Amino acid sequence: MDFFARQDQARKKTKLLVFYFVVAVILIIALNYLVGLAVFTGVQTHHSYNSRYEQSPPLVLWNPQIFLGASVITLAIVSIGSAFKISQLAGGGSVVAESMGGRLVKSNTIDPDERKLLNVVEEMSIASGVPMPKVYVLDNEEGINAFAAGHTTGDAAVGVTRSCIAKLSRDELQGVIGHEFSHILNGDMRLNIQLMGVLFGILCLATVGRILLSVRSGSSRDKNPLPLIGIALLIIGSIGVFFGRLIQAAISRQREFLADASSVQFTRNPAGLSGALQKIGGYGSRMWSPNAPDAGHLFFGNALSDAFLGALATHPPLEERIRAIDPAWDGKFKRLVEDKPENLFRRDPSRPPMPDAFRAVLGGVILGSGDEARPPVIQSRSVLPNLGNPTPLHLEYAEKLRDSLPESVKAAVHEPLAAVALIYALLLSPDEATRAAQLPELARRVTPEIYGKTVKLFAEISSAAVPARLPMVNIALGALRQLNREQFAQFSKTLQWLMESDDQIELFEFVLQKIVLRHLAPQFGVARPPVVQYYTIKPLVPDCVVVLSALAHAGSNDDGEIAKAFAEGAPYLRASSGELSLLSGEECGLDQIDAALNRLAQAVPQIKKNLIDACVHVVGADGVIQEAEAELLRAIGDTLDCPMPPFLPPD
Repeated sequence: MDFFARQDQARKKTKLLVFYFVVAVILIIALNYLVGLAVFTGVQTHHSYNSRYEQSPPLVLWNPQIFLGASVITLAIVSIGSAFKISQLAGGGSVVAESMGGRLVKSNTIDPDERKLLNVVEEMSIASGVPMPKVYVLDNEEGINAFAAGHTTGDAAVGVTRSCIAKLSRDELQGVIGHEFSHILNGDMRLNIQLMGVLFGILCLATVGRILLSVRSGSSRDKNPLPLIGIALLIIGSIGVFFGRLIQAAISRQREFLADASSVQFTRNPAGLSGALQKIGGYGSRMWSPNAPDAGHLFFGNALSDAFLGALATHPPLEERIRAIDPAWDGKFKRLVEDKPENLFRRDPSRPPMPDAFRAVLGGVILGSGDEARPPVIQSRSVLPNLGNPTPLHLEYAEKLRDSLPESVKAAVHEPLAAVALIYALLLSPDEATRAAQLPELARRVTPEIYGKTVKLFAEISSAAVPARLPMVNIALGALRQLNREQFAQFSKTLQWLMESDDQIELFEFVLQKIVLRHLAPQFGVARPPVVQYYTIKPLVPDCVVVLSALAHAGSNDDGEIAKAFAEGAPYLRASSGELSLLSGEECGLDQIDAALNRLAQAVPQIKKNLIDACVHVVGADGVIQEAEAELLRAIGDTLDCPMPPFLPPD
């Protein structure tokens, strides 16, 4: 199953979630009605028996007034509760992490365990093409556990317990983080956070029941029914908890198996993930946060006490998960062994090495800018299968790329203000005369410290290979999220000026700026997660034409080559050929591209798949996808929330 099919499956799971939710609400309304009928009929019967002249009314099973009241009250409580929680979770994964007691890990931390964690997450980020998520540590949780949460890759957060990073080896931690990244790539995050909002509304009934239970009557003779209703709502709330756990289990159990398999495929190390699961079996994964029950389906391991019924368990049994990836497991859970300091930054040396032929090619791609006369050949047909499916070679590439960066760049991507300078340096013109005109104005706009770092970093990154640009940006996002609101506003203005300052805005510069601002915007409350609004390509054809025309113009100055490139990619949109015609350069400027990408980000996965396929064939119309073209494709994929792993040369 490819990336887009998994995303589409997650979207269909959302419909299943809505169905389960509706069924649960209907059953709860029915139960509330029966309780209301019993309570109010009982009150009427009591008053009748106290009257000399009245007889007890007959029991009637249908009472429209009580049914209407039960329906309105139930729907109001559930709807308001769900709306409140969904609004609360609009901030993304960081809201979930902080509600669990998570502490944001600073990108420049010197704590060995936290540094180990950040290194693993950075490698996964580079290898998968997913922007660096926020990373949280749950210091007060003793169980071994982790989770990924968020609406999109732009507001994603990865949280781990302190025991997870202290008690797992580096390879075991890598297996856990690979599992969480697969949830990000498979579209599970958005589904899981929607599930949290839905369940909260159902569980609100129990909360209302507790409130009503505390209401006292004003007179001993006045038979106040509210405490009785409160008891009933507590009972029904417990039934709501049952339905909630059932929905959690139905949605999440099979996806845990898929995430385990994806992690093993990603890391090429079943022993790492198996070891982590075995340690959970020996040590436990229980979470004690009061908010853990609402998010039980998010976690790597079972965060709650064992379910009375297996059908209510949010996770498959540990034994099944371990044997699915490690059939030779002896059935004994693993003893805890503290990780050695020398293993914090390197994978286990006993693991299978990378093929020598690929290693040689990879070193040249990372450390140098390559032979311009013989650019690396990337086959168009290899792009889509790798999208959302990073391999062990991508992970090896990520480790070597990060290690190959100059020390000053490594330090810069982890310091907030230095990361700002790094982005500025990436956007400075390579032309010496143009750059000489940019620098005085840059010095006027930024602090002397940032200006000095920008100049120094430009000298370092100007010799770096083109494929290193996006990984540097992705890692730097972690540090850039630590800016305050005022610094972010200044950063945004300066980015816009730098992009326009050379009077020759390149498409990659524009998309690079869009990536940075898109992933930082949720941090500063100026963006909301995109909602799917387009289910057919017809209303988006003009937007697709803008993007394909811009790519065709970016790849050549020859009119014939431009037309050929557009004609090569257009059929892959699967749209009416009568609506597909090449635009002039003026008709596909940056304003038009910006509007087009914003609309295309709201399309269903299949439309995005067709568009990216068309883009690949446009840039590959000449038979070769150059490094710069490959990075441009990755940048466009990022703006569509379709992260692409690095393009690796064939071995």
